[in-house]
Amino acid sequence: MDIEQFREYCFSKKGVTEDFPFDEVTLCVRVMGKIFAITGLDRERFSVNLKCDPDYALELREQYPEVQPGWHMSKKHWNTVNFEGSMDERTLRHLLDHSYDQVVKTLKKAQREELSKIA
Repeated sequence: MDIEQFREYCFSKKGVTEDFPFDEVTLCVRVMGKIFAITGLDRERFSVNLKCDPDYALELREQYPEVQPGWHMSKKHWNTVNFEGSMDERTLRHLLDHSYDQVVKTLKKAQREELSKIA
């Protein structure tokens, strides 16, 4: 999955926006204003920091060499995933879905209701 496929998949989800709050090369993808994916556009390899359930994060790190503790993030709740490794696109999409869902479940009730109304 390349950066354009990544962005396209992220934007297929409800309530998604992107911005560059830190600098001109660090892309943050958000749902209802909360980050669920971060990537550096200036990196040699395309990798993405994704939110993850702590137990599942450890399981993924043991199972896939492409999954490492979150770079510059909480190692408990974030993984850095190499999108140029041997993981198939279905698995990468699953990890994006999981990250999105992890953030959605932390939204305030009003935000979740607003999100559910987006077509």
